[in-house]
Amino acid sequence: MSTQSDYLANHFLIAMPGLSDPNFYHTTTYICEHNQDGALGIVINRPMDLRLQDILDHLEIQAVTPEISNMPVFLGGPVQRDRGFVLHQPVGEWEATLKVTENTGLTSSRDILAAIARGEGPDRTLLTLGYAGWGAGQLEQEIADNAWLSGPADTDLIFTTPSEGRWEAAAALIGVDLNLLSGDTGHA
Repeated sequence: MSTQSDYLANHFLIAMPGLSDPNFYHTTTYICEHNQDGALGIVINRPMDLRLQDILDHLEIQAVTPEISNMPVFLGGPVQRDRGFVLHQPVGEWEATLKVTENTGLTSSRDILAAIARGEGPDRTLLTLGYAGWGAGQLEQEIADNAWLSGPADTDLIFTTPSEGRWEAAAALIGVDLNLLSGDTGHA
């Protein structure tokens, strides 16, 4: 039986070099929720060819500055790619927020996007379309099958490390150099 401490909320999932699933090849995923029913995470290193204004246009919201309009949008995962999610600090008070830690939330409601557009949103944000999801026991099995490394998350990495360096940086947090790992894993 799993205990609360076995769960990986507020951890990074780092794709092993040999993970060939195109949804997760060379990705770092921030796990927002993990319990006996499954897991939900946001891929943090897959920028899309979209900007915030592309999303705001659909909601008929105008950003107050070009810097806000040009904020990048990431592909958060293969589930509900038409739905927006904002990973943010601080948590704040929004209509639909999953509280990951005391200071980190994942919000999927329109009010946070309107606040960001007005320049009144959370201090730190990562905007995504879609999320990554696993059913009961699925993530644990994938870890056992050597698809993923995991380790405690560092939100500074999410919000300040350039997206192209997040995969290697997340692995380095747990002392792993991905360049030294073979894509061919086996079991003893």
